[in-house]
Amino acid sequence: MSAEANKNVVRSFLENLSASQFDAALALMADSATVWIAGKPDKSVLAGTITKAQFAERVKGIGVAMPKGLRITPKGLTAEGDRVAVEAESYGEMASGTIYNNLYHFLFEVRGGKIQAMREYRDTLHAKEVLEDPWAGSRWYGQPRQQP
Repeated sequence: MSAEANKNVVRSFLENLSASQFDAALALMADSATVWIAGKPDKSVLAGTITKAQFAERVKGIGVAMPKGLRITPKGLTAEGDRVAVEAESYGEMASGTIYNNLYHFLFEVRGGKIQAMREYRDTLHAKEVLEDPWAGSRWYGQPRQQP
């Protein structure tokens, strides 16, 4: 596929995620796709490499954590070969009313019309403070932290 076609796959993926059309977004990923999220896994339950199935569990929980959804707005896309780089901004309101508004750089690998890999770089402190704080109303990402 052309670089432009790969950009279109990524655009569709992000549009579907933002519209809470999770099955449509996941259909754009290869069954063997992996997702790597920046951070140290021993410091953040969100960080590290996960499978498509694990990613599916996370994204399907967004509706509980953010009843109005999570919008991801691409600010710029650049493609070369099978790699698509995306600068983006997210916005979502947690069930508790806390606002999640993060900045990202995503790097996608697309082959055969499917996303093979996604790497997500974001403000890890903001993600930890909003998404991993059990008092923010979000427990969709994994096990809640124990209250000190």
